[in-house]
Amino acid sequence: MTDRLIFVHGFTQTAASWAPVLSRLPLRTETRSVDAPGHGTAAAVDTDLWGAADHIVTAGGRGTYIGYSMGARIALHAAIAHPDRVSALVLVSGTAGIDDPTERAARRESDEALAARIERDGIDDFLDHWMSLPLFATLPAEAAGLDVRRTNTSSGLASSLRRAGTGAQDPLWDRLGELTMPVLVVAGALDRKFVALARRLHAGIARSSLAIVEDAGHAVPLERPDQFVTLLTTWRP
Repeated sequence: MTDRLIFVHGFTQTAASWAPVLSRLPLRTETRSVDAPGHGTAAAVDTDLWGAADHIVTAGGRGTYIGYSMGARIALHAAIAHPDRVSALVLVSGTAGIDDPTERAARRESDEALAARIERDGIDDFLDHWMSLPLFATLPAEAAGLDVRRTNTSSGLASSLRRAGTGAQDPLWDRLGELTMPVLVVAGALDRKFVALARRLHAGIARSSLAIVEDAGHAVPLERPDQFVTLLTTWRP
């Protein structure tokens, strides 16, 4: 892959969380890792997913956008809003949103409760809770990058949950046909919910490829960085 690679991290991470992947890429690979709104150097940026899409393309420029989890949802918005900037797209453990309005409203309430918890109890307490969720059951503690996650702010993470959480996201399933660039959809085989979502994304995107990474859960880039880098470097958009 000769394109610039622009990496967009997941919730509670920062641009620095991509270090295990960036360190494994071939020399002379042009990369840029950006802080999503509410995180890292963009902690004070308070915006929704469309605003987040504008933010990352301004920071990243034109290239292949690689988003993980929350970052995948932001990158998907960027590809729809700025197809001239997104030459190819990699969606890792991502979704196009929650279809059912009742389920989406329940998730919005859950995200609000989490945001209030961060503001009340602080980053350390929240990360203890967040990283204990079943979603991260297959992520080894030493690979979680907790030191980087702790550099975030309570206000930034709370804002991200309220404005750019899955509960706040309007579903984009009916807009997948707008994607004309090549797309690689990735999920960990142990993360059954997101394997199903990955298959649905793949089915809805004309120029897409699907990769299910064995022995990996939700956090594919952290759990299996070697396999993930192999995927990136062997994929031919």
